[in-house]
Amino acid sequence: MFSFGSGVLIGTRTDIANATPINFGLVQEVHIDESASIKELFGQFQHPVAIARGTIKTTGKAKVARISGLAFASLFYGLVPAAGQIATAFGEAGVVPTTPYQVTVANAGTFVADLGPINAATGLPLIKVAAGPTTGQYSVNPTTGVYTFAAADAGLALLMNYTYTIAGTGQKFTVTNQLLGTTPTFSATFYTTFAAKPVSVNIANATSSKLTFGTKLEDFVLPEFDFSCFADAAGNLMTWSFGEVS
Repeated sequence: MFSFGSGVLIGTRTDIANATPINFGLVQEVHIDESASIKELFGQFQHPVAIARGTIKTTGKAKVARISGLAFASLFYGLVPAAGQIATAFGEAGVVPTTPYQVTVANAGTFVADLGPINAATGLPLIKVAAGPTTGQYSVNPTTGVYTFAAADAGLALLMNYTYTIAGTGQKFTVTNQLLGTTPTFSATFYTTFAAKPVSVNIANATSSKLTFGTKLEDFVLPEFDFSCFADAAGNLMTWSFGEVS
């Protein structure tokens, strides 16, 4: 039989009850690697007279094209995402008015943090000070999201950059410093089919050892999950299934 394409990969937490199965999301590549240690017995000749296989390490890797906050949170960090998000306003237009030389950003009501205003004409950042800004400087109230500028900068065109919260859309989770030994585990099912001949692999237990999130100019973001597999309580590691006897 033949197989074609990247298939589908679904993970389900095994360390919590009633876990929701999570599609890793538009997988581009899936690798399952079996690596065994070999012990060779030599005598006085060049080649071994006996070989024994020791431990076997089973690992996997999935490169995906869909960014899933649920997959990140649950399968790697062992967390439950909450509703809402911390959003970024980048390049929001503003102009320093005359008295009192203050700019209130559009999302001041849910302001989180300053990322620095930019001089729209020069592209250069203004310098942050605690209070009493002079030409080319600014101060900001971290509670109200109100920026104060120098009187000499009245009429200056700005590009405002800051973060703020959105309660109604998106999702978020906070990664905390957990105790050593905290290990989210999941089962995984890989499935693909070609010419009506399916191939599937059911992995009993796995834990993700690496999550990679990398960006690239003129390309899509393709997060990667690395995971290691281990046996369940019955001693089962995984089951391979083929749609054809060959």
